[in-house]
Amino acid sequence: MAQQRALPQSKETLLQSYNKRLKDDIKSIMDNFTEIIKTAKIEDETQVSRATQGEQDNYEMHVRAANIVRAGESLMKLVSDLKQFLILNDFPSVNEAIDQRNQQLRALQEECDRKLIALRDEISIDLYELEEEYYSSRNNLYLTLTKKKGLQPMEARVGKRLDGVDQT
Repeated sequence: MAQQRALPQSKETLLQSYNKRLKDDIKSIMDNFTEIIKTAKIEDETQVSRATQGEQDNYEMHVRAANIVRAGESLMKLVSDLKQFLILNDFPSVNEAIDQRNQQLRALQEECDRKLIALRDEISIDLYELEEEYYSSRNNLYLTLTKKKGLQPMEARVGKRLDGVDQT
């Protein structure tokens, strides 16, 4: 009841109308069911014929059964209205669900960031090793080619032999 006191007047009035609808529909179901049971009893002394009384009882049972169905449908509509009211007016639980989802997404983001940083570090190490291999093999290739031509490594850069003859 303390929660209902904190609600604005319109919400409290709406909840009271829901409560009244619930009581009215339950009372209608109970009254109609009770009358159907009473109608099912056969009375010995009547002023009308048994066939007429049977038809009248049958018609009354159909009407009361229809009233029970109507009250049941009204209760289902009431449940739907209550769910809608709860969804639209239950801000704390909606906020809690949003906060939980935010926490899940932040944890996922942090995990992805950690994996990306680890991947970056691995790629950096591999790239460094590849660059070392490339430049060392390039240097080895350079030295091998200069030796095959009979040049000294420094002279190969300028294109001259040791005897001073220009090779270019």
